[in-house]
Amino acid sequence: MQELKNKEAAVVVFSGGQDSTTCLFWALERYKKVLALSFDYGQKHIGELDCARAICRDYGVDQYIMDMSLLNQLAPNSLTRADIPVDEEAPESGTPNSFVDGRNHLFLSYAAVFAKQKGISDIITGVSQSDFSGYPDCRDVFVKSLNVTLNLAMDYPFDIITPLMWLDKEETWALADQLGVLDVIRQRTLTCYNGIIGDGCGHCPSCKLRKKGLDAYLASKAGK
Repeated sequence: MQELKNKEAAVVVFSGGQDSTTCLFWALERYKKVLALSFDYGQKHIGELDCARAICRDYGVDQYIMDMSLLNQLAPNSLTRADIPVDEEAPESGTPNSFVDGRNHLFLSYAAVFAKQKGISDIITGVSQSDFSGYPDCRDVFVKSLNVTLNLAMDYPFDIITPLMWLDKEETWALADQLGVLDVIRQRTLTCYNGIIGDGCGHCPSCKLRKKGLDAYLASKAGK
């Protein structure tokens, strides 16, 4: 995990879910100014944007929301179509049907354009290879590759920062606790693919991963 102190400004790719919210508070401790950038791509769990708005409002963070509806048209899947149920178990091969082709690629690319217009170099995203979930655009090699491409494309010194890249969900909950926002993350974020705030539906892959990590962290904390 990158350790940064007293930076001037950063853009956080902010969905309103567990990981991006943890990154938001991580950034607020390290930068003088933090901007939150959210994306509306017609996701079924659109309530995450309501969570994002509320958190930004209550913690004084300037938030910007971009219309990415074209992504919904290009990449139909279980997160963008009401008639496609979310896979509850990972497939034996290939990506889960909750994988949105090109999502992180496009989000980070648009975040870079946005950041440059604001004179900001640091872009923070909550992707994690430790909780891979079969999503190729959460891998460290992808982020580093895109970072180089964006620097070349705009002749600008972007730094895509991934505080959670090598943390599993238990460690992500631990970080939230260290930041003093465990209850905020637990109660006010939306990670559930079925759109239920907090602990979620309990049976989609995202909820299972979140709960497994939380249970492990709380058990570890109780044992100390």
